[in-house]
Amino acid sequence: MSHNQATARPSGRGRRFVAAGCLLALACALGAGTQPQTVPAAAAEPAVQTFDAKGVVKEVRTGEQCVVIAHEAIGTYMGAMTMPFKVRDPGELAGLRNGDRVSFRLRVTETESWIEQLVRLGAAAGESSEPRVPAARPARLTVTPAAASPAAGRAARRPRHPLMDFPFTNELGQRVTLGDFHGQALAITFFFTRCPIPDFCPRLSKNFEQASQTLESLPHAPTNWHFLSVSFDTEFDTPAVLRAYGARYHYDPKHWSFLTGPADKIRELASLSDVTFEKENGFFNHNFRTLVIDAAGHLQMTFPVGGDLSGALVTEMLKAAAATNQPP
Repeated sequence: MSHNQATARPSGRGRRFVAAGCLLALACALGAGTQPQTVPAAAAEPAVQTFDAKGVVKEVRTGEQCVVIAHEAIGTYMGAMTMPFKVRDPGELAGLRNGDRVSFRLRVTETESWIEQLVRLGAAAGESSEPRVPAARPARLTVTPAAASPAAGRAARRPRHPLMDFPFTNELGQRVTLGDFHGQALAITFFFTRCPIPDFCPRLSKNFEQASQTLESLPHAPTNWHFLSVSFDTEFDTPAVLRAYGARYHYDPKHWSFLTGPADKIRELASLSDVTFEKENGFFNHNFRTLVIDAAGHLQMTFPVGGDLSGALVTEMLKAAAATNQPP
């Protein structure tokens, strides 16, 4: 999983979803006196689950304090797959090479995960012991400023993108097109339900859960907003699976939908959103993108990171919902 560590980039109304033709237009003692002061009790330490595991090193990302491991099934927590794991002590990665067989301990809390006690067991048969040079990433679409002059603006306009009218399927089994959300502020992200690591896909879903609950509780809050979680895992993430997943995050279908569809159309939508993903041994390696599109169909903000974005999402969605259909 590629985790780009850039900061959120405001695109403004003057920036568009280029290849999408405006996707959604695709568009945290005692006092000085004699009386003791109350001292708050210390916060409880987060519960930590611990799992012992084994696997084969596929890539060592020293700069990111991360190692990609093709691991065996980890108890009943998750099946065998290839995925990146964070380490807290970079010394754990010293001397590791691609193809090394290792044992390790996975530690998981409600909000984060890491591995420790990495032990090299030997080199896997048929595997190279040399560091692997990561394959070049395909070129990505970018958000570019809109043209400054009216004439240039007319030249830059594109016809309605066909993907606007493509019938995706939501968690209720209903036909949904992106065009159905015209006039609503949208936040879009990509995920898959089988991702178990709390700081990966579950964090993205937690962002939407917390932000939606805040928006619904605000006095005089707008109602023209919607969250879209799009699944990469088109074979496993059926509408029934997506609906059960959404229930875990207390979703409200009036303001949050989970989408699936044909693999080629999901990949096209991901590409237009500057999202890359590839399936490897049951796991989807992908980058993070959460997009905010205003009610006029203009890309307002791209968050190219994971982590807790719930507060920022609320701020951006309120601004996006107030946008009017004016030229960017």
